[in-house]
Amino acid sequence: MVQYNADRGTLSRFYAIPNTPERRERMKLLQDTYIKRLEQLDFDKLPTGSRVDYILFHRNLDDELFRLNEEKEEYAAVEKWFPFAERMYAIERTRRRGTAPDAEKLAGELNSIAKELLVKKAALQKDSAMPLALSRRAAGIARGLQASIKSSYDFYNGYDPLYSWWIPMPYNRLDSLLSGYAALFQSKGKNAVSQKDDGSGIIGNPIGNAELIRQLKEEMIAYTPDELIAIANKEFAWCDAEMLKASREMGFGDDWKAAMEKVKNTYVPAGKQPEAMMKLYNESLDFIKKNQLITIPALAEETWRMNMLSPERQLVAPFFLGGEEFLIAYPTNTMAHEDKMMSMRGNNPHFSRATVHHELLAGHAMQQFMNSRYRTYRRFGTPFWTEGWALYWERLLWDLKFPQGPEDRIGMLFWRMHRCARIIFSLSYHTNKWTPQQCINFLVDRVNFERANAEGEVRRSFTGGYGPLYQVAYMIGGLQFEALKKELVDGGKMSYREFHDAVITENAMPVEMVRAILLKQPLKKDYKTSWRFYKL
Repeated sequence: MVQYNADRGTLSRFYAIPNTPERRERMKLLQDTYIKRLEQLDFDKLPTGSRVDYILFHRNLDDELFRLNEEKEEYAAVEKWFPFAERMYAIERTRRRGTAPDAEKLAGELNSIAKELLVKKAALQKDSAMPLALSRRAAGIARGLQASIKSSYDFYNGYDPLYSWWIPMPYNRLDSLLSGYAALFQSKGKNAVSQKDDGSGIIGNPIGNAELIRQLKEEMIAYTPDELIAIANKEFAWCDAEMLKASREMGFGDDWKAAMEKVKNTYVPAGKQPEAMMKLYNESLDFIKKNQLITIPALAEETWRMNMLSPERQLVAPFFLGGEEFLIAYPTNTMAHEDKMMSMRGNNPHFSRATVHHELLAGHAMQQFMNSRYRTYRRFGTPFWTEGWALYWERLLWDLKFPQGPEDRIGMLFWRMHRCARIIFSLSYHTNKWTPQQCINFLVDRVNFERANAEGEVRRSFTGGYGPLYQVAYMIGGLQFEALKKELVDGGKMSYREFHDAVITENAMPVEMVRAILLKQPLKKDYKTSWRFYKL
């Protein structure tokens, strides 16, 4: 795995232009080579941890081949729009070893390609819409062609006198035409749901039920999208009952939204959020240490750092983020008054109390610290491990009575309801049942989100670069860790500290494989996901 990661990095840097047939075939050869090497190992003689590595590494290689084949098929489907592509790729290939160009001839070639592109562009403008996947692939090819000639231009221009005299004009013209060509392809993408603005201004790409199921299998989740929504609804029902208990305790009866309104208005004054977060951090860390839940390295405790989220980033991340760097979301002087109030209310101390340990210790900051120090050869990162582990700590501290009163419980329940809602709205969106605006309304109505925060959450989910299963992974991954904890800790086989120390030193991977290692399960070479960790 170490050698593969190094080889893949080397090849990615050398064959840097995306979507080229040359890069694709070289990467395919890399996967085939390592699959062959992997299958020469005697699987039956490997210990459990190495069997896990074998299964997951083989899975990753197979998935890479799947994506390369998908790229090949899509490239073939749009290749007619790029009859000049190979001539442009050839320019970049000769540049790699510094071959002196015939500048006059090259200028003529770029000019000829520009003319061909104009003809194709005129035809494309008259052509009907194409599937979204193909429009995106074609736009990516156009941008790759831009990158290929830019590589050559940046290398020679200003250095080679003849090149600098002949090339700038035809190069700039062709570069501009390729930009317009890519944009035209992007506009041709046809998807009934994702490409129509429903008023939210959020345009994503729902992938459909079949692709969701394929990705769930890749992530080793043995449930269908409908079953995951059923899990979310069952967890939601528990949250509803607990929310009513807290609301009644606060004197609001069954009007839990009124109780939450009071909690939201406990926000700290402008400029005071960092010290409020430090107070919550210290309380959660003291609680974790007092209950001997996990071994926290002194250096991890010493070196996490704090920073502020910009107003722009808060549009897609309305609550604080964490890891080694703890990023605080709170209003700045440039925000509109309504946005300031929604940010303050949405980041009140009771809401934040639920998640400070999610973002710092023993959540994301702990993960980043340990992953860079233990079994670093494992590159099996998955949100079901990353977000699942952090969410698990929220659930565990609830069970261990970390919330100090009904206001704290409402804050923690808000987040738990939020994670239930993420499963429901994201899967409903990706199966083409809901639009982004329906997702926003669901968060406002069902979880009592501030509308600006709900918009930021949905925008982040569908246009923030997250995978389709990312929002599902919080609660589902947390439930996986919780089920494993019940087997090992509640079952008397390990203490909390032993269990958590064991998990965090295995590095990131599907939780089902963490379970296999800790339970020393006898795994087979053709292992398929099967763990039903939640009873419906």
